[in-house]
Amino acid sequence: MEKVKVGIVGLGWVAQVVHLPILKRLPEAEVIAVCDRIKDRARLVSEKFGIKRFSTNPADLFSNDDISAIIVCTPTDSHKDIAIAALHAHKHVLVEKPIAPTYHDAVQIAEAARQSRCKLMVGMNHRFRPDAMILKSFIEGGELGDIFYVRTGWLKRRNSDTGWLTQKNKSGGGVLLDLGIAIIDMALWMMGLPQARRVTATHFSHTTKGVEDTSLLSIRTEHDALISAEVSWSMCLQDDMYHCQIFGTEGTASLNPLRINKQLHGNLVNVAPAKLDPPEKLFRRSYENEIRHFLAAVRGVNPILSTADEAAERMRIIEAAYKSARTQKEVFLS
Repeated sequence: MEKVKVGIVGLGWVAQVVHLPILKRLPEAEVIAVCDRIKDRARLVSEKFGIKRFSTNPADLFSNDDISAIIVCTPTDSHKDIAIAALHAHKHVLVEKPIAPTYHDAVQIAEAARQSRCKLMVGMNHRFRPDAMILKSFIEGGELGDIFYVRTGWLKRRNSDTGWLTQKNKSGGGVLLDLGIAIIDMALWMMGLPQARRVTATHFSHTTKGVEDTSLLSIRTEHDALISAEVSWSMCLQDDMYHCQIFGTEGTASLNPLRINKQLHGNLVNVAPAKLDPPEKLFRRSYENEIRHFLAAVRGVNPILSTADEAAERMRIIEAAYKSARTQKEVFLS
C-alpha cells in the first residue's frame, strides 16, 4: 500500500492527542512535516512524534512536493485562508470542524475545492462512531420507518479552562459552533441530509462573555421532521451527558448506549448488537475511522463523506440559529 504523505497545520490539543497518535499507528499514512505558529511547540511536537520537519509557516508544507494531504487543526478563524491556500497548492485537505466561522467563508472554501479538483473533507467525527454507523445502517435499511423526530444533546460539566473557544474573534461563536454543529450534523446525516427550513434558538451566557455557553434549538426540515438539540459547556453535572434519540414510524433508537427498538410480532424488541465498546473507546474509534476514510478518499478508494458543501449548509443553519437567538424569533431558510 502506497502511503499518503501528510502535513499537519496547528499543533494544539486535537493534533497532539488525536491526529498524530492515530496517524503514527496507521500503515497507510506518513507524517512528513508539522507546522505551528509557536516555534517551540512545533519543534517539541516534531521531536515527540519522530517527525523530521517542522515549520512556523504553513506555506512551507504547501510547497513540499512530498506532501499530498494537509490536516488543518488551527483555530476556526484561520481555516479559510489555510484550506484555500492548501487547495491552490493541489493538496487534499481534512479540516477540523467547524469548516469556518461564517457561511460566506464556508462557501468560498467549497468553491475553492471544486476549482482545485482536490478532495476536501470536514472533520465530523460523530458520523464515524461505530455505534452511529450501525444505527445509520439500520435507518437506511428502513428498520425504523420514516424518521420524524430526533432529540439530541451534549452537555458538559462546568469548566474554567475555556481557551480560544470563548474568544469570538478566533472561534466565530460559542458552544453552538463547538458542540452543537457536530450533533446537528449527525442528526441530519441520520435523517438522510434533508434541507433545514426553520430554526428557533435560545442562548445563555452564564460563565462566558461575548459567546454563548448554552444553546437550545429546534430545526424543522423540508419533510416537516423535527430536530431538538441542547448543548452546553456550563452545566452543574457530575458527568458529561451525550445523547441522541431517534423516533421513526416503525421503531425508535438511541445512542450512548446504542438501542434499536422495533415492533416484532406485537412486542418491542431491542435488535441492536449486544456488545459495544465503552464511550471513551467509541470517541477514539470515531477519529480513527474518520482519518482512515479521508486517507482512503485521497487514494481514490471511496468518495468523501462530510463534504465542504454539506459543511457550508451546516453553517447556514448555525447562522440562522444565532439570528433567532438574537431576535427571539423563528428564522425561515429559503
